Amino acid sequence: MNPKDANATRPAPAGAGQALLDWSRRKVDYLRISITDRCNERCLYCMPQGLKDWKEHDEILSYEEVLRVVRIAVALGFSKFRITGGEPLVRRDAVLFLEQLGQVPGIRSLGLSTNATLLAPVARRLQQAGIDSVNVSLDTLDAAEYQRITLKDLASAVAGIDAAVAAGFPKIKLNAVLMRGKSETQLLPLLDFARERGAYLRFIELMPLTTTQVLTRENFLPAEEARRAISESIPLERAEDVRLGHGPAVYYRTPTGQLVGFIGAMTDLHFCDACNKIRLTSDGKIRPCLGNHLEFDLKSILRGGGSDDDVADLFRRTLGLKPAEHEFRGQYRPGRSMTAIGG
Repeated sequence: MNPKDANATRPAPAGAGQALLDWSRRKVDYLRISITDRCNERCLYCMPQGLKDWKEHDEILSYEEVLRVVRIAVALGFSKFRITGGEPLVRRDAVLFLEQLGQVPGIRSLGLSTNATLLAPVARRLQQAGIDSVNVSLDTLDAAEYQRITLKDLASAVAGIDAAVAAGFPKIKLNAVLMRGKSETQLLPLLDFARERGAYLRFIELMPLTTTQVLTRENFLPAEEARRAISESIPLERAEDVRLGHGPAVYYRTPTGQLVGFIGAMTDLHFCDACNKIRLTSDGKIRPCLGNHLEFDLKSILRGGGSDDDVADLFRRTLGLKPAEHEFRGQYRPGRSMTAIGG
């Protein structure tokens, strides 16, 4: 996969809105949309053990409501969108919705975040629908450890990844959460796995997204420590010229040209400097920062007869209060699980 091709986006439409700025003067043009709080895996850093507090169907935004929000967001200046969950493919008719979403004028980049276990049968259809970026959660290639982390089967995830490769998505990114005592032996195997498939690999620091107990000194593995460990076997050179996608990953290049990214939300003190995204939860809350409890109720406007201008005004008010940085480094206590917020 050529980085130059990977950075290509759809042409900007005539008449697209101007990008919005938050109060820190950061350009915000990226909206992550969760379409379900349910998932077929049970990763403890994402979902509390035994969680059954699912939203009822009528509490979740309908596809028609989401499509309306996207059209309004495009008019405001948003051009990059990613569909997340939970696991988005567990929701009924998710593929049909993604096909409809791909037809919305003004979207320059459309991504999907998934664990890939349900991806194989629908990968080609999604690629044809206009999905240009697929992010797959893959923390380990050890089948037993994968089952312990997710309570699911590694083979189905690998099948989904291979189907995505065969379908020809422009960008396939594998995201591995770093966990001390689990990740150290997987760094090089994951690199080989990604290289063999032409996918990009990113290592992500563990964040307190579910409970404060999920992040301890004993299980936290810094991104820089992982990078140094890889460098002991494979030289890594900082790829200053590369930015894949729209997130904060810092990329390095191996001697073979393979790119590997590191996302240091906890250790990088400049992590939030260029944040360009906000989130829409499956139950209709606009959330300007993953690591902050601030939320704004959009669903009540959508279902209370609010106009498109009312929706746009809420987006503007949200950006006016978007925090300058997340609160994960303090005594942050999650109020909602990651599956409820959206990846």
